Amino acid sequence: MFDSYDNITARLRTSGDYLWPLALRLVLFWEFWEAGTKKLRGENWFADIPWADWQMGFQWPFSAIPTELNWLAATWGELTFSILILLGLLTRFAALSLLVITVVAIAAVHWPAEWDSYGQLWEGYVITAKGAGNYKLPLLLALILLPLVFHGGGKISLDHLLLKFTGRDSYTSDRIGDGIGAAMVFAVMGLATIFLLPAWGISFFVMAVILGLIPALRQ
Repeated sequence: MFDSYDNITARLRTSGDYLWPLALRLVLFWEFWEAGTKKLRGENWFADIPWADWQMGFQWPFSAIPTELNWLAATWGELTFSILILLGLLTRFAALSLLVITVVAIAAVHWPAEWDSYGQLWEGYVITAKGAGNYKLPLLLALILLPLVFHGGGKISLDHLLLKFTGRDSYTSDRIGDGIGAAMVFAVMGLATIFLLPAWGISFFVMAVILGLIPALRQ
């Protein structure tokens, strides 16, 4: 029975290398492409928010940049990186860039302006605004981006085609679990939280530095 189960799961893992990254990429492409084109046409409801309110919501270093420039960068970032996601080209870089755009948007617009406890913060985990934030949808998009950051675009992607073209496709099965790998995980988590929960983000970055230095100190 265990052998049959293991054979099934082995085949699911193999087929999953083709299916789930492509499915995520298609969904994410459409979501960010639609958001970018609406911003470009001025149809996005964010366009109705006064520039001053946007500027107040931006965290450093984006707060030091003119709001119009932030808006332009977000618009073309969503359009450009969504196309890269669709093609599966530079997938990890594109997904990480969209993660930053999404988190900054959550902090600027969707995050509650004031909250005194995590219970109160949780009230903002909704789709529609109720005075306590409405970060549910962008947070889900941010979470969906994480598998592409860590696992790439899958076997139906230009990234994989380039690996085969350069004779490096055999390395896709390599797994290295060490302090540097753990440091990269904490660095991504720090990047994903620094604009929303600064204390968390700083803690994650500190852990990333510590874990990254351990291999060097051991030598």
